[in-house]
Amino acid sequence: MEHAVWQELELLYQKFKKLGISEAVDYDKYYLYSLITHSTAIEGSTLTEFDTQLLFDEGVTAKGKPFVYHLMNGDLKQAYELAKAESDRLVPITPAFLKTLNATLMRTTGSVMGGSFDSSKGEFRLCGVTAGVGGHSYMNYLKVPAKIDELCAILQEKQKTVGTFREQYELSFNAHLNLVTIHPWVDGNGRTARLLMNYIQFLYNLFPTKIFKEDRDGYILALRQSQEEDNNLPFLAFMAEQLKKSLSLEIERFDSSQKRGFNFLF
Repeated sequence: MEHAVWQELELLYQKFKKLGISEAVDYDKYYLYSLITHSTAIEGSTLTEFDTQLLFDEGVTAKGKPFVYHLMNGDLKQAYELAKAESDRLVPITPAFLKTLNATLMRTTGSVMGGSFDSSKGEFRLCGVTAGVGGHSYMNYLKVPAKIDELCAILQEKQKTVGTFREQYELSFNAHLNLVTIHPWVDGNGRTARLLMNYIQFLYNLFPTKIFKEDRDGYILALRQSQEEDNNLPFLAFMAEQLKKSLSLEIERFDSSQKRGFNFLF
């Protein structure tokens, strides 16, 4: 079953490349806006893709929507632009690099926590954190630095050996899962993990995977199942389906635009 999904994904990806969708004017820009919108929406933002486009292109804020959501989107845009530039330079994944990504996306919404650490500077948490129904507890903060060191070392080593389409994507999905599970920051863990996933995809010149806001519940359940079972397969399966959905929608949108005729309007 898994093999069949990846065969289908490779065929979709080949079609996506053959159609030249990503070569369209401003495609990368507007797809980036979509990545940002869906990532912050998973964290509660109510901004739509159109709201985000107006914010970034015109500097117009959406009426009736909290300003903090605009700040979140603006900061995440800076973080993605940084990640894209760093991927061009093949910057390795290190603890310092992860802190920089988190600091960039928490630039205006982070704060000094109890006088001990500053969440706007990407500093690792110095307290316990819980999340979700039932108060799921993440690992003791004292273990975080060593676990991040270990994760970065594993990612750097695996980058030397992965070669296939599937291996490259699954490396990015596993990085996402493991960073969220370590949960090194008080806030911004999900956005940073999704950004790290996309950063690895940028390194391999892959189509960046988007997690759709309407699939938020499935995303959280897949994460929780993998964490509770200590098994990455549920999360990898969910992410493969999200990639399939992204590629299918982009191809469908492109095909639809090509079929529409042109008529003069007076």
